[in-house]
Amino acid sequence: MLQMCKRLAWLRLVLVLLFCVTAVYLAWLIEKPEWVETASQQGTYTCLAGTANGMIYDRNGEPLVNQTVVCNAVVCPTAEVIEAVLPHVLDVDAFYEQAEEGKPFVCQVDTAEIACENVTVLEIPQRYSSHQIAQHLIGYTANGAGVTGLEYAYDSVLRSETARWSVTFSVDGTGSALAGELVQVRYGANPTDGVITTLDARIQRICETAGQALGKGCVVVMDVDSGDVLAMARFPSYTIDQLSEVLDDSDSPLINRALYAYPVGSIFKLVTAACAYDSGIATSFQWDCTGSISIGTQAFHCHDLTGHGVQNMLDAMRNSCNPYFIALSQSLSGTALLDTAWALGFGSEIVLAADLTASGGTLPTTEQLDILAERANFCFGHGVLTATPLQITRITCAIAGDGSLPMGRLVRGITEDGRTIAQEEEVVHTAGILAETARFLRNLMCYAAADEDFQGNPGGFAMGAKTSTAQTGRYDENGTEYCHGWVTAFFPAQDLQYAVTVLAEDGGYGNDSAAPVLREIAGAILE
Repeated sequence: MLQMCKRLAWLRLVLVLLFCVTAVYLAWLIEKPEWVETASQQGTYTCLAGTANGMIYDRNGEPLVNQTVVCNAVVCPTAEVIEAVLPHVLDVDAFYEQAEEGKPFVCQVDTAEIACENVTVLEIPQRYSSHQIAQHLIGYTANGAGVTGLEYAYDSVLRSETARWSVTFSVDGTGSALAGELVQVRYGANPTDGVITTLDARIQRICETAGQALGKGCVVVMDVDSGDVLAMARFPSYTIDQLSEVLDDSDSPLINRALYAYPVGSIFKLVTAACAYDSGIATSFQWDCTGSISIGTQAFHCHDLTGHGVQNMLDAMRNSCNPYFIALSQSLSGTALLDTAWALGFGSEIVLAADLTASGGTLPTTEQLDILAERANFCFGHGVLTATPLQITRITCAIAGDGSLPMGRLVRGITEDGRTIAQEEEVVHTAGILAETARFLRNLMCYAAADEDFQGNPGGFAMGAKTSTAQTGRYDENGTEYCHGWVTAFFPAQDLQYAVTVLAEDGGYGNDSAAPVLREIAGAILE
């Protein structure tokens, strides 16, 4: 009996030792790097096919991004799959490079109809289309974050919710998909939350089409009553896949010219006329234009070197007679002229969003305007004066309205469903000019636009307008000065709704370069 007990004790000891040795060996195996790597690759493998961020809408709820789709194929690289997918692959070199790894991967294809068991094609929203509208305002993203425009200004809103499209495979220890195993497909839902802008996509497209004739320049359209930006187009344009090329483009496609300050020219005569009206001399002042006028030792010439003859304010505005306004300015104080300019927004920045701020431009000082020749330059929009097309459009809104100056608005507010707006941005106006002064300027602009030589009216309705040809001080190789062509207008005169400014950078005469673009835009908007 005692001997039996000893044998059982030895047996238990041997079993315990064997168990310990086995446990130590298994622990050693588990810790081996190659086993760790193999174990980590076993189970499932998920391919992210694409993502979509929050929306940017126009004022009517039309999406301005995520409008088109791309076909992304998630493939398991077998001989059969390669044969089925290869004819539809857009980047063949990248396809072969990924296929050599033997793991499931994603490639872009030209169709969603690929009949092959180990291929899953998902239609993923594309953030920007090949003909993306309002690209300068929307901006773009990089590495999952907004870089410019509304994408940057509202990054936290637009990236607060991300939809994901993915395919999950069962894989073996090497990471290769297991043949015959079902895949799990996750379909993302395009987010509806985002930002509702003041833009009207229909008007934006009209401006981007008509403005191609400018070469370099921009178009701004605003709602007369609210000052909402309905469209803002700039030329030349660019696309996201051209970024590396446009950086070296001498025409600077990345500049938003609507927010950039330029010499103004004769449009500023409206400010001089407003100052004269408030000073009580606008309706009575006349001048006999002989083709030039001298202020001190400096001579200023009219564009009509033979002269316009005796001019009142209506005639001088229609003929854009420089000598008339220069003579008028000598009866106005520099301080009064400058105060009127400030009241109409010259010299003040306009903030549309965190990354979209219009320059304040430049104004002369009161000391400079004490010099009669400087005041002469200022009164018809030359000298040191600069302003942005957005500023000029705001002034046109004030003239077409009750004289108050809209601050300008690009974003209405944040939305969760693309329809309702949470905490809508307020429409803001400043004092501007008196209502009767605005009425006087409206009559001047309508009279100017009724001239049979004016090329900006498409016919069928009346409008008010003022053209401008702004000197730049730059010359081509033949000694001809580059000039910016402008026109600003409101229409229809019987039911004022729209204010439009067109700038043709280096385009020459405003009536020749900018006015025809206005004609096409106005006609298309009211068609």
